[in-house]
Amino acid sequence: VAKKTRENLKKEVEELKASNIKPKLAVIMVGDNAASKVYVKNKSKACDEIGIEFKEYRLPKETKQEEIIALIKKLNNDKKVNGILLQSPLPKGLDIQEAFNTIDPDKDVDGLSLFPKVNPATPQGIVTYLKDNIYDFKDKNVLIIGRSDLVGKPLANMLLKENCNVTIIHSKTSLDN
Repeated sequence: VAKKTRENLKKEVEELKASNIKPKLAVIMVGDNAASKVYVKNKSKACDEIGIEFKEYRLPKETKQEEIIALIKKLNNDKKVNGILLQSPLPKGLDIQEAFNTIDPDKDVDGLSLFPKVNPATPQGIVTYLKDNIYDFKDKNVLIIGRSDLVGKPLANMLLKENCNVTIIHSKTSLDN
């Protein structure tokens, strides 16, 4: 699914460039979370592979909330930036939801702003995979383990829209019932 998606995206990027539109992704990373570094590096490689310009804004863990918000607003107003990704997690004491909600929904590539126009990548990938590999999954019973805003909740909503019967369990679910 990922390979097919990248091939399609590469074609779309080539068409955009032929129309004099140069896609550019801005990624903001605050702190030095090791997993986040790997994720951002992989995003950079993926952008390079499909022809999207990539700009990373690496901020120290001491960065204040106001500084993050100011950078997001600057990127929202930058006509050369087509997409913004705020890498999570943020260091303790910072409000990630406020930061996500500051991202212009038209530039929110993760689908985590207040009124997103795209679905978060992991749930979208799961639904795409299911559609490509299961003939008809409407009215199927689906168990989702986890209720995160990044995967669990969006996946539940997406599967409900596909007419699945969704149950969510999480770390506070009592299994004694």
